[in-house]
Amino acid sequence: MMLLTKEIRARLPKLYSQEKVEDPMVQVKFFHPASSWTWYAIEFDGEDIFFGLVDGHEVELGNFSLYEMQQTVVRGLKIERDLYWTPRRLSVVRQEINKRRGS
Repeated sequence: MMLLTKEIRARLPKLYSQEKVEDPMVQVKFFHPASSWTWYAIEFDGEDIFFGLVDGHEVELGNFSLYEMQQTVVRGLKIERDLYWTPRRLSVVRQEINKRRGS
């Protein structure tokens, strides 16, 4: 599966462009089907580095790498893009995570 299409690349704001936006849009969601790890991309540098929300051991904002996601294979499975994802505000994504985690 292609993690980033031309359409998604065009839609992702440049890295650091959303710093002053109080509630930015999460443009794309990635997940590993054999784990609970999920990555929500808000910005992209156009080459490799995303900024967004990572839902792993903790839920935190930070950078993550397209290259590393493409190279990750766990139990024979690769990271996938949620094909049914529709962009939504970061606050909505946080609410969905909190509800799923029972927080």
